[in-house]
Amino acid sequence: MTIPIIILNYNSAVDCRKCVDFIKKQKGVKTDVVIVDNCSHENDLTILKTMNAEKLCTLIENKKNHGYNAGNNIGLHYAAKKGYKYALIANPDMEFPEPNYIKRVISTMEADTNIAVCGTDIIDAEGRHQNPLDYVSFWSELLWPIDMIRYKLSRKSLATTLDYTNSCYCPIVSGCCLFVRMSFIKQIGFFDENVFLYCEEPILAHQVKTVGMKIYYMAEAKAVHRHIKSQKGNPYRRMVLLCDSRNYKNKYHSDFNRLQVTLLLISNRLRKWFIKLKL
Repeated sequence: MTIPIIILNYNSAVDCRKCVDFIKKQKGVKTDVVIVDNCSHENDLTILKTMNAEKLCTLIENKKNHGYNAGNNIGLHYAAKKGYKYALIANPDMEFPEPNYIKRVISTMEADTNIAVCGTDIIDAEGRHQNPLDYVSFWSELLWPIDMIRYKLSRKSLATTLDYTNSCYCPIVSGCCLFVRMSFIKQIGFFDENVFLYCEEPILAHQVKTVGMKIYYMAEAKAVHRHIKSQKGNPYRRMVLLCDSRNYKNKYHSDFNRLQVTLLLISNRLRKWFIKLKL
């Protein structure tokens, strides 16, 4: 079986090459690496073109940065056209030290046709486990000042991570590295492109739930996410993107009632105003 690995790149070509080196060492399955470039700088693109010429990957160039979901959809459409049964979506800064990593996950998905999305144990550069994840609650979203204070004090991610020691069905898995069943992707009409960045995982989780399928977490398979949080870009624009994505997610991809959605909309407006004043 051939598994397409979709890597969405934006000025991370050096990481892409390292990631592909790990992928090429995978055993038990054939791989088809697809790098979708979201309008990177020319120097970065040159590295990817060299990789393409060396037949290390198929390079698809975008003339505009379309964001996470839209960019990955280009790779997923490629996978659908090729008739692939599964696809692995991975960030450029992922590492796969286990040579049977992909084969092990695919075997699990083959055995359980109810699995639409599968994530594994992912360990970051500081040794923290990024999967499995829980939903952000209504109260946590509404009372964001409390989370802001908690983050200022700890400087750690506030994502709610569940028990990583046991395999199980779970609410959400991280979007930095996940496997998808292509029949499910076609059923939902591919990833929702109405968000540019943020909230992709809970939106996908709600789509899985809507069609009556499951997200599965595999504790036995491990990967490494070398992600170092970037402070580049306009912090106000990042906050606007986060709030807008949350508003969309809450309205169209959540179980919140109308009153809750309205209250969260007001809360997010206050949050954007607060950040703008602070800057």
